[in-house]
Amino acid sequence: MIRRIIPFLIVLSLSGCAELMQIVEQVDTERPLTEQEVVNGLKQALTIGADSAASRLAKTDGYYRDQLVRIMLPPEAEIITENLSYLPGGEKMIEDLILRINRAAENAAREAGPVFATAVRNMTVRDGFEILRGENDAATKYLRSQTYDQLFNLYQPKIKNSTEKPFVGNVSAAETWNRLTGEWNSVANSTVGRLAGLKPVDTELDRYLTEQALNGLFIKLAEEEEKIRTVPAARVTDLLKRVFGQSPART
Repeated sequence: MIRRIIPFLIVLSLSGCAELMQIVEQVDTERPLTEQEVVNGLKQALTIGADSAASRLAKTDGYYRDQLVRIMLPPEAEIITENLSYLPGGEKMIEDLILRINRAAENAAREAGPVFATAVRNMTVRDGFEILRGENDAATKYLRSQTYDQLFNLYQPKIKNSTEKPFVGNVSAAETWNRLTGEWNSVANSTVGRLAGLKPVDTELDRYLTEQALNGLFIKLAEEEEKIRTVPAARVTDLLKRVFGQSPART
């Protein structure tokens, strides 16, 4: 009789442990978030999202083959590209330039991680709760506000270097751009040009291209953030599951 009872007690005991664990997990999930949990959870989310976004763009063709973030020449460059397209091999030259610019951005993305890491370390408790209660891109906006200038200084020299290399007839894209826009502006600023309603072009090529590269970076970061907020499977740590699985305690 005792031999029959023991296995039953063992099964009952194991079953009770499983139920107990479920209860404990449920209680843990439902208990209010502490300030430190919110901050640590947001830091994890920002770190994971930023690393993922930068890594995707840092790969070969990370920018170039992604139509959402691919860097193109400014709209004002249409006059340049149209003229070059009439030359033998002109279209290839334009595509080579675009490829070079995107490669420069991919190279810069490899160095974005440490910039994001510094911003994450400096996040305050107040920042954390505002981000957690914010829209699906609140963390992205926070990182953008904290890192944009530093990232711009990281990206711009690489982009500028790509536009200053000889392009057509041993002339760089930057020189071609400055010459053409200079000639256009002379006409636009003349009496005849003003009467005709022509507008000067004041776009700085490397600044425009750098801004486009950074826009692409933050687009990808916003995608990663939205996943963590809305897709449970993207919460790859227990802390992320806890922080993003419930509303933070109001303080």
